[in-house]
Amino acid sequence: MSTWRPIPPPRFWQRWLPECLHGPVRWLFRLSMVGLLIISGLAFCYLLLAMRFDLNEVARLPADPVYYDRRGRELPAPSGAGRRLVTRQDLPDFLVQALQAREDARFYQHCGIDFRGLGRATLRNLKDREFTQGASTLSMQLARNTFDIHAKSLHRKFLEIALTLRIEARYSKDEILTDYLNRIYFGAGAHGIEQAAQTYFGKPTGALKEGECALLVGIIRGPRLFSPLRNLDAAIEQRDQTLSRMLAMGFINEARRSAISAQAITLATDEQRENQPSYALRAMQRELNLILDEQDIRLGGLHVNTTLDAAWQDRLDTELTRAVTALEQEKSWGHPTHAAHPAGTEPRYVQYAAVTTETRTGAILALIGGRDYQHSRFDRTRSSRDLGSAFEPFVAAAAAERGKLVLPGKPVQTGRQIGPAEVECIAKRCGLAGPFLLMTDDLFRGSVAATPMEMSIGLATLGNQGKRPRPFLIRDLRDASGKTLYTATPNLRPALSPNAAQDATSVLRRHAGTRCFTGATGSERDAWTLRLGPGGATAIWIGFDQPTVIARAPRLQSLLDEFVARLGNE
Repeated sequence: MSTWRPIPPPRFWQRWLPECLHGPVRWLFRLSMVGLLIISGLAFCYLLLAMRFDLNEVARLPADPVYYDRRGRELPAPSGAGRRLVTRQDLPDFLVQALQAREDARFYQHCGIDFRGLGRATLRNLKDREFTQGASTLSMQLARNTFDIHAKSLHRKFLEIALTLRIEARYSKDEILTDYLNRIYFGAGAHGIEQAAQTYFGKPTGALKEGECALLVGIIRGPRLFSPLRNLDAAIEQRDQTLSRMLAMGFINEARRSAISAQAITLATDEQRENQPSYALRAMQRELNLILDEQDIRLGGLHVNTTLDAAWQDRLDTELTRAVTALEQEKSWGHPTHAAHPAGTEPRYVQYAAVTTETRTGAILALIGGRDYQHSRFDRTRSSRDLGSAFEPFVAAAAAERGKLVLPGKPVQTGRQIGPAEVECIAKRCGLAGPFLLMTDDLFRGSVAATPMEMSIGLATLGNQGKRPRPFLIRDLRDASGKTLYTATPNLRPALSPNAAQDATSVLRRHAGTRCFTGATGSERDAWTLRLGPGGATAIWIGFDQPTVIARAPRLQSLLDEFVARLGNE
């Protein structure tokens, strides 16, 4: 029986290739099929991973930070003025064109993935052997910022692509663009375009001028580096680069670009940007903005654990208000919000400021910048006032550091042993920046000015064996799931020897378990209380914003003594 079979005719591709290539082509085809199966399997796996994410989050406003004191008590944080979602109708067309020109020229043409740009970036990354380019579209950036996908890896990129495709299938292009602008970080604590417009220009998004739109778009790539509050020249340069891109894409002509570049940039004032309920929260927000910028943290819903001791701050504020109110009643002065004053006269309104710093770490336990935040937002903890006799502890510290005797109650005799220049040097090492007004014996009598913050740090240095702490208000940051994103590290700098610091505190009188110093300037225009407690160093200033006699020395001293007694030993 014959087993002969006819030889099948060659396939069409075999007719066009030499026989020596038939084998390699077959293997190439089989490898291609295997590769296709692997790619299909990976695509299916990442599609399943992407399905776990809730796409409703894309259109939601990220939650405002929640602030807590050191004991876990929630603080009355701002309501997030200016933090709201804008709609496409709120966005100026010029802003949309600027964003498209600067960030994603083919935004309205691609499917969420710009394969042309992605291929170009991939070749560059292979050449550089690292992720130097990402070719991220606005849709990809929205996916990344919504779901916190920031690790530079192939896994992150594949997951980002899968999420981007889901977002493109769910939302329109205008919705994606609007959600992107509502979510991204613009620096200076501004999350979203509306808060950025209010923070930088004191106006809603719909009222932005063309130059302001271009500037905001320009700073997106480097919100810390290009923030106009930090570096206006760099921000203007980014604005001009955005306008150049718009010119290249045909959105504007040369004449219009020149006209927009000539527009003056007028930034919002501090009062226009202000939305804090207290001096302490204002300072916390300022520190938080620096941390967010430096650590590149751009999430919503942060839990901000602060160093503030709310109970101690409330008690300090209450007792200070009681003390100055009693003084005003004696002198027939009144609070400007509670009493009428003749036209053209200034109210006799006693102010105060106080800072308590934890001696071991520099953590700020209390910060009171004035008597009534709603009446005056000027933070007096950062304002220099004359010290008078309150400078004596630092005269003593300088003498002790140089091996001389400390004579409590005799700052002139103590200081003369080493001279004004040495006293100034040691005081600066303790944290007092000056100005040092006179280089004579008057310096020992307190002819120097300092802020309550500097005095608290200086006093903490004496109570911390001569180690000067750096003050801070934020202990750590956590995301909504409790993951720690940032932790403060105490920073201590040697300023004095331990023995000198110990000797310097001998000028503080002991009272109910604390060491205190109360006194005023010779002009009786500034009164100070320094209080070194079991764990904190408190500096308190009392006086008028426009220097005026507060009260005669005997009454002022008794007032301060009464105040210290009411605080007790906490």
